[in-house]
Amino acid sequence: MAGRIARLRLAEERRLWRMDHPHGFVAKPETAPDGSVNLMVWHCFIPGKPASDWEGGYYPMTIHFSENYPFMPPKCKFPQGFFHPNVYPSGKVCLQSLFNQGHGWSPTITVKEILIAIPYLLDWPSPNYKAQTDSYNMYIQDNAEYRRRVRQQAEQYPAFF
Repeated sequence: MAGRIARLRLAEERRLWRMDHPHGFVAKPETAPDGSVNLMVWHCFIPGKPASDWEGGYYPMTIHFSENYPFMPPKCKFPQGFFHPNVYPSGKVCLQSLFNQGHGWSPTITVKEILIAIPYLLDWPSPNYKAQTDSYNMYIQDNAEYRRRVRQQAEQYPAFF
């Protein structure tokens, strides 16, 4: 039953996303070689915010939903080694709204809201959720070097359109 609820909710979110989504963002369910769609895994691209060190980058992120979605949060993941204080070396995003229910997550949060929150997380890392020691220390102790590394990463993920 739970998996059915998750798939119905994700199908509706996909429909709404296709009708209205933020400019420059991409989010679509995974498509298998046979053409079938896997609503439980979405491939996304997040544009860097204009006038920020992240500008010009188009950052790939995957969202993995469990059978218990929307009652449990999805797991968002950038590529392994993504440079950011709130992203684990594995790429997993550490964002308060993605924590278990009662600790930030609510079943009313949508894919669109998650994706809109990511550029803000990129620009303003949370010192409360240190996921990556090197980038966290650089952000706190040598902000100029941190910003240089962010701009370097933006060049690593250019827009493809």
